[in-house]
Amino acid sequence: MTKVIEADRGFKVWWHLTRPHTLTASFVPVFLGTAIALAIDKETINFGLFFAMLIASMLIQAATNMFNEYYDYKLGLDNEHSVGIGGTIVRHGVQPKTIMMIALSFYAIAMLLGVYICASTSWWLAAVGLVCMLIGFLYTGGPYPIAYSPFGEIVSGAVMGMGIVLIAFYIQTLTVTLDAILLSVPSMILVGGIMLSNNIRDIVGDTEGGRKTLAILVGRDRAISVLSGFFIVSYLWVLALVAIDGITFWALIIFLSVPKPLRAIQIFRDKKEAKEVMPAMKYTAQTNTIFGFLLGVGLLINYFFY
Repeated sequence: MTKVIEADRGFKVWWHLTRPHTLTASFVPVFLGTAIALAIDKETINFGLFFAMLIASMLIQAATNMFNEYYDYKLGLDNEHSVGIGGTIVRHGVQPKTIMMIALSFYAIAMLLGVYICASTSWWLAAVGLVCMLIGFLYTGGPYPIAYSPFGEIVSGAVMGMGIVLIAFYIQTLTVTLDAILLSVPSMILVGGIMLSNNIRDIVGDTEGGRKTLAILVGRDRAISVLSGFFIVSYLWVLALVAIDGITFWALIIFLSVPKPLRAIQIFRDKKEAKEVMPAMKYTAQTNTIFGFLLGVGLLINYFFY
């Protein structure tokens, strides 16, 4: 019985290392890009490419999380008192080099999947994929980590939001259309919002650690207002696409997710301690997940029933 409990704890530690609740930031864009492809430009979907893209994206996201864990520890930003989803090194005693090796192994598997995707579509995607993987490493690694700068939100949004949506669309259609770009904008904004919510929570510790994030530069109250703007623009963007660009009205089911961002902003406004605003971060991530999923579902409903 003791061995079973220890094994279960071991599994939870390694599962926690991937930061599983962040993996929706890679799953949803793949789903959305594929749904856009089916709704706009395709009669059928290549499920082999879909699952290869999905697994590769999640592996890259998990590896990026591990790089973040590794470099936060190396730079002294993580300790036993840190609040957040990290801490596998400082709380559970996992060796830093082990985490780095696992992250690089995930990258290697993602590259093999990328070879299959490129061989089935275009080798130009190899360059795009390598750039995305490099950005994932440089996000917290290298001499000038992107996550510690004011550009973390825009880079994470562009790569993990818009970039993945458009790649998922491209591998099914071998093209990128204006409608696909327009429909990927909310994903870019909301993925950036996840990063911003993290930086709002960590504003005190990041300031002490010498970071220069957007939240630090504009201040906590303005950062919350910026996050509110991210949410508002995302919903209004889809509303405008329905009204102006002729996107199906079924896309408006995204508004079913509105309670999540409202709750996130309320908590950020009412609470200030890092532990107290953790639920706000969860609601921000859920906004991205539910919004993107509902937008994809709306497009699929229109495709299958109209």
